[in-house]
Amino acid sequence: MIEVSLPPLVVVMGISGVGKSAIGHELADRFGIAYADGDDFHSEANIAKMASGTPLTDDDRWPWLDTIGAWLADHDAHGGVVSCSALRRVYRDILVAAAPRTVFLHLHGDHDLIRSRMEHRQHFMPPSLLESQEKTLEFLQDDENGALYDIAPTPAAIVDTFLADANHHTTDILGGDS
Repeated sequence: MIEVSLPPLVVVMGISGVGKSAIGHELADRFGIAYADGDDFHSEANIAKMASGTPLTDDDRWPWLDTIGAWLADHDAHGGVVSCSALRRVYRDILVAAAPRTVFLHLHGDHDLIRSRMEHRQHFMPPSLLESQEKTLEFLQDDENGALYDIAPTPAAIVDTFLADANHHTTDILGGDS
């Protein structure tokens, strides 16, 4: 395990169906820190809207993002991992404003693989919203603290790669002095 001055504060991000929950659980388990699923922070109205095949608007997302940001801030001292789509830069900026140490583990992959995953799971997000999420997605920018990871490997392999990258990263990616 990597020794760090503070436990990590990570948002596992990406469109629906990329495996945010699986990766988030794996990462949190490795560090022995709290995990939260961003889906659990949605209002009943947001869930109903998505379940009906209607994409969320920014106005739907702002309170959700504020709640996730508050969760991250509350877990700053002890670390935490939360899965959250964080599709746009402005959404990620809200999370970082609430918890400046936040690092993003951005999951991305093949459209057909993601669609297949969505079609074979029980979730309120229907596969019909995949294209909407893909259109909304803004990839991490160079000045954001995080990196992009392909979803094809196993969750354990993705976490291994993330941790190896963090060990060699020149920024304070996991709260230590890398």
